[in-house]
Amino acid sequence: MASAPEQEAYEDDASPSEALEAAVRDASGRGAVSRSTAGREPAGVVVAANGIASQGLPATTTVENGGPPATMTEENGGSPATTTEENGNPPATTTVENEGPPATTTEENENPPATTTVENEGPPATTTEEGEGPRATTTERAEGRPATAADRDKGRPAAPLLNGGRDGRRPLAEAVSVRSVWPGAPAPLGARFRTGPDGVAGTNFALWAGGAEAVDVCLFDDEGHETRCPLAESTHEIWHGFVPGVRPGQRYGFRVHGVWDPWTGGRWNRAKLLLDPYARAVDGEFTLPPEVYGHVRDWPQQHIADTVRDDRDSAPHVPKGVVVHDDAPDDEWKDDRRPKTPWADSVLYELHVRGFTRRHPDIPEELRGTYAGLAHPAAIGHLRRLGVTAVELLPVHQFAHEDHLLKRGLRNYWGYNSIGYFAPHAGYAAGGTRGQQVGEFRSMVRALHEAGIEVILDVVYNHTAEAGELGPTLSLRGIDNRGYYRLQDDARRYTDYTGCGNTLHVVRPQVLRLITDSLRYWVTEMGVDGFRFDLAATLARSLHDVDMLSPFLAVIAQDPVLRRVKLIAEPWDVGAGGYQVGAFPPLWTEWNDRYRDAVRDYWRDALPDVRDLGYRLSGSSDLYAWGGRRPQASVNFITAHDGFTLRDLVSYEHKHNEANGEGNRDGTGDNRAWNCGAEGESSRADINALRRRQLRNMLSTLLLSTGVPMLVAGDEMGRTQGGNNNAYCQDNETGWVDWSLLDEPGWHELYTLTARLIALRHRHPVLRRGAFFSGRASGVDGLRDLAWFTASGTEMTEDDWFAPAGTLGVYLSGARIAARDERGGRVTDDSFLAVLHSPAARAPFVLPGEPWARAYETVVDTSLEDQSVEPDAVLPAGSTVVLEGRSLLLFRVREPDPYGNP
Repeated sequence: MASAPEQEAYEDDASPSEALEAAVRDASGRGAVSRSTAGREPAGVVVAANGIASQGLPATTTVENGGPPATMTEENGGSPATTTEENGNPPATTTVENEGPPATTTEENENPPATTTVENEGPPATTTEEGEGPRATTTERAEGRPATAADRDKGRPAAPLLNGGRDGRRPLAEAVSVRSVWPGAPAPLGARFRTGPDGVAGTNFALWAGGAEAVDVCLFDDEGHETRCPLAESTHEIWHGFVPGVRPGQRYGFRVHGVWDPWTGGRWNRAKLLLDPYARAVDGEFTLPPEVYGHVRDWPQQHIADTVRDDRDSAPHVPKGVVVHDDAPDDEWKDDRRPKTPWADSVLYELHVRGFTRRHPDIPEELRGTYAGLAHPAAIGHLRRLGVTAVELLPVHQFAHEDHLLKRGLRNYWGYNSIGYFAPHAGYAAGGTRGQQVGEFRSMVRALHEAGIEVILDVVYNHTAEAGELGPTLSLRGIDNRGYYRLQDDARRYTDYTGCGNTLHVVRPQVLRLITDSLRYWVTEMGVDGFRFDLAATLARSLHDVDMLSPFLAVIAQDPVLRRVKLIAEPWDVGAGGYQVGAFPPLWTEWNDRYRDAVRDYWRDALPDVRDLGYRLSGSSDLYAWGGRRPQASVNFITAHDGFTLRDLVSYEHKHNEANGEGNRDGTGDNRAWNCGAEGESSRADINALRRRQLRNMLSTLLLSTGVPMLVAGDEMGRTQGGNNNAYCQDNETGWVDWSLLDEPGWHELYTLTARLIALRHRHPVLRRGAFFSGRASGVDGLRDLAWFTASGTEMTEDDWFAPAGTLGVYLSGARIAARDERGGRVTDDSFLAVLHSPAARAPFVLPGEPWARAYETVVDTSLEDQSVEPDAVLPAGSTVVLEGRSLLLFRVREPDPYGNP
């Protein structure tokens, strides 16, 4: 572990001078300053200094009332700041708007003195530094020299720290006013508009900032002028205050004061305006210029760049939180009817709010790509016709674009780079970003609920958009870096279980509270029905290892709100021991990547045998039949947002991610794909016909399997990304759904088959069992609830499971469903026989005879191009059917008559 840098002691950094405190006490009643506010501008004072503190010079102040001028204590003996220049130049001066002489200071270098002028609405303060621009250089104030390699002589790497590591004064781009604050309350966290003392309307601000020395709320008008509100009250490390007159629509942020000491994990920098972690609306976009980094991003020595504090103001370059109205949940949702679809009956549909609606011809142009666009009847109509029961939305929390993407002219499209866990992403709002996005999101949820469709959010609580130590300072890093993030033994560095540069420290109470408060908010006040947790294994880690008794999972299990909603885990992360498929506790369902891999491999004829496929088709009991879990613990999927689309899975064998600008290095190379004989789009009719058949095979397999099926938006109509298997930055036609595909007969037939299969699943409980199969013979006829057949029509033996994969028959008995209806009666259904055939050659299959069936009615035949109607062929039991190469047949069983009638 690297040793912490040595801290120099400076009187003017330790606390305000007595003269400054006297000036504040004499101010015109704008609020007293407690000792806890040491090291920042107190109430009643306007500060303007640009770079002076970085050179070891005292900050200059202007008092707005008739009190005496502020004076600063020099390092050399505590005398007032009225000294002679060492180089013979006149002292730096500050114009003060009240009575009394101006404060003067000593320049410690040979350049002309810094001169700062402050007026109420004057121009920005300017400072002349050591021949350089606005970037502050690092100066050892006791010796008047830059911190260089000499630091290494002290037994540590060179670590330039401004002001000896204390964030005592911040250079401002222009003068800011200071406003009085009433004590307020420490709960709830965030900004809450309410009625204060004596019936005065205003907003209560509360921010947990462990280790901070002071916190300011900064209010911004439409022109960007800043008003600071010091929060003088701190309760259990929650800084809070009530600001009268602040109403919904007000933009705000926080500045947090503390010690800049990256070597011990301290990255406080009050020059950086920070987004409230509890902000429920965000106005503006992150553009990530150098000013938004807490360190000097372009420092020549990049290996220590993260230790050099950047004192430039970030406020003009970052979005602001927005105060929103509080709606009582009971009133807000009293007319809403949540669908509450049981897990066993669910069909999930993963979609992107912007991408799903951006090219839809029947949605008005101004609504495309927005929450209002997804609520439009044209969008909801497609979902209802398809028959899905829930939309799983890619991240809609406020997110930021990565710097490396912006430099290449790209954007983060998927949104897995969250920075605001309570705010709907402002870029998806059609009606405005001053709080209107909140109402628009709620209206979208209501519209989907009215259509019987649940809303599940894909949430990213494992990391934030602040990345690693070289990332920007946007929110949590500047509030309490050590308190929010997992740090390595070398506290400059972040533990990274996510591959995104940082990992939230979910074990810490304040982080756990942030996450669970956010989850409850989206359920109770925004109306959502569940969550899919990105890299959920990260959230389940205790000190290091994944622990299924971790605080996060324990809190969810006992929470009266969260334990009742749908909970989906992506059960892995990139850290050691992170792969946890099948390990999550009851209440949780999981993305089952073993299902994905087995089905992909089978249909490209790459499985060695059918043992694994048998488990996946029947609910993955080898993974989930423990602790009372059921088949719906498995979310079955073949494609997801990351990876090939279903059409690309049969059109490409290799990724083609050149458009991402990373030399095709990004994205997985393990695609388990087969291009059917040509890489990419083809003009050959036979190849295209085979590809469409393979799509029908995989969609049929997915929707006939036991478990919870998940489709990806556009797969039902042949959407392609041109072979890009990592389109996270393709906010363009590559990533958007192409609705014109529905006008092409071949793709429209695929959509028709998908809708027909979903409808079949909804009608027949045997296709969506709520309990695992037993596979045991029962009843007088000795039949099983699940039986497996070879191509010869006989039940499979142990040896057959180890034979090369080829043809597989699956019999599902509707007479032996382990379920009861609402009145306790037995649930019965038709029985079905599915026959899967992955080899290219045609092959015979003998339909099982009695007692399994007396006849078979064809329901699905994927070898047919026309899927508008069900096949009507009826075949007697024991007859032989010829299977087309790479095809699937589904038969409805006509049961033998118990009285022997034909």
